Amino acid sequence: MLVIRLQRTGRENTPSYRIVVSEKTRSAKKGQHEILGHYLPSRETPVFECKTERVAYWVSKGAQPSDTIARLLKRHSGMKEMDKFIVRYAKQKPRKEVPVEAAPVTAAATPEAAAPVEAPAAA
Repeated sequence: MLVIRLQRTGRENTPSYRIVVSEKTRSAKKGQHEILGHYLPSRETPVFECKTERVAYWVSKGAQPSDTIARLLKRHSGMKEMDKFIVRYAKQKPRKEVPVEAAPVTAAATPEAAAPVEAPAAA
């Protein structure tokens, strides 16, 4: 199976990535079919350049983009069809639902309020 993924290049503490198409079972550093672009996240403004028409071609042939590549393509290139490849983060907390407020308790509903209160006798 083919996969579109990032291949790390660059020096230590200065990452840069190639966007490549390769076999899923192969190592990320060995044997790619095609280089589709590059991603430089360590710059002041991150650089993302990719051949979107080639990505669409490889996806039509059955290649699956990795989660990170799908997110980058959607954000930077505006490819809407990448939504089906994006996996929701597993450790993301569920959003809290707004609790339905209970009806306010009326004075007649409580037993203390229903019983008449005797005033202390004046001496």
